[in-house]
Amino acid sequence: MKAEFVNPFFQALKDVFKLMLDLEITKSSLAAKKDLISENEVTVAIKLTGDISGSVLFSFPESTTLEIVKIMSGMEMHKLDSFVTSALGEVSNIISGNAVTYLSQANYHCDILPPQIVIRENNSTALDTEQTLTIPLHTSIGGIRLNFAIGENK
Repeated sequence: MKAEFVNPFFQALKDVFKLMLDLEITKSSLAAKKDLISENEVTVAIKLTGDISGSVLFSFPESTTLEIVKIMSGMEMHKLDSFVTSALGEVSNIISGNAVTYLSQANYHCDILPPQIVIRENNSTALDTEQTLTIPLHTSIGGIRLNFAIGENK
């Protein structure tokens, strides 16, 4: 997978988290992974179409998810409900929209489809995809993982 496909998503995530949440993001080493959705985690899947296709998955532990929505709304959140997951889906959609803008500046023209939200409460599961590139990220309120199963259409 090309860095020029991954970097726009990381940059967009950094930008949005700084602007919307006043949070800094740092990343760890890249890894290949098959189990994409872990226990007690919210995953938002964004599908790409166009010059680049596939899926980008934003995976948030429950505690990180609740803190993000608390910062955004000013309300204390205690469980993963439709309000919380909708807010997280919207943040992921904004990040992806910004990433697609960065990709278009590099002459890759793509669109995103509406987010799909998956909550895994017990065990871990894999989506119907090949092995992905995973980037573990860190913030002061918890970790996040960016998972990439994307490629260039010829």
